[in-house]
Amino acid sequence: MKNFSLLSARAGALFFSPAAALVGAFVIVPFFWVIFVSFTNRTLLGKTALNPEFVGFDNYIALFNMSTFFTRGQFGFSLILTIQFVLLSALVGQALLGMVLAWLLQSTPKYVKVFSESAVIVAWILPEVVIGFAWFAFLDYDNGTLNMLVTSLGLEPGDWLLENPFWVIVFFNTWRGAAFSMMLFNSAFSSIPPSYFQAADVAGATSFQKFKDIALPLIKGHVVTDLILITMWTFNVFTPFLLTNGGPSYRTELLSIYTYRVAFKDFEFGKGAAVGVVIMLINLAFALVYLRIAKQKNKGTA
Repeated sequence: MKNFSLLSARAGALFFSPAAALVGAFVIVPFFWVIFVSFTNRTLLGKTALNPEFVGFDNYIALFNMSTFFTRGQFGFSLILTIQFVLLSALVGQALLGMVLAWLLQSTPKYVKVFSESAVIVAWILPEVVIGFAWFAFLDYDNGTLNMLVTSLGLEPGDWLLENPFWVIVFFNTWRGAAFSMMLFNSAFSSIPPSYFQAADVAGATSFQKFKDIALPLIKGHVVTDLILITMWTFNVFTPFLLTNGGPSYRTELLSIYTYRVAFKDFEFGKGAAVGVVIMLINLAFALVYLRIAKQKNKGTA
């Protein structure tokens, strides 16, 4: 029996080793390589491309230089812009809209529910490039669908990507990401025993009361999971680059776009790696906060 257990352990390790090798090669090694590069002045061109010098915390000090921190095109401006983007498009937009849509679908006929889910999920499964150019065509000033609709109502057309670029990417990301939240919460609501809602109906509870007192407390774990995932995805999303290229005048240069510009346009790999490390730490902080909140709520209900 002991030999069989040893054989099973060896077989498990053998099957696990290819996945472990891939994770090590494409996740762990790049992770530590980025941290190392962030302490150097490595660039794409010049002598520091082959022989970078160790500069310590110079790249981090440059990022948090308060004299330029809030200037457009600098790290601080992109950080604040990204935080606003996450709050509006992920927490308020995707999570809230996805939850509301999922709750409304619970009381609709089955064919309406299936059609709505199919229509919404298209925004999630289509490639980002396709979605980006579709929205670009939708918002085009001269021949865009939105301006055609606005003009047909007797209103003045707008140059949306130039006049309101930030709100464009907020609505764009909300529209695209709400599908995931809707499907997750739809599954969560469907897992609640129908008898709970039937008893509430007998007691004369309204739809909002059933949502607040029955559904929401039972799906807290799903809410935390959704918030963790969409926060991290939104914080690192690059798709708005297809609409605005980070402009005009850096007004939509999120951290992901700022990192791309610094590392692959300005060729400052060391500084770009420092931004990447800061982003990883922020993502880790988000995850720890959400997990701590979930743990406290679980203790409170235990």
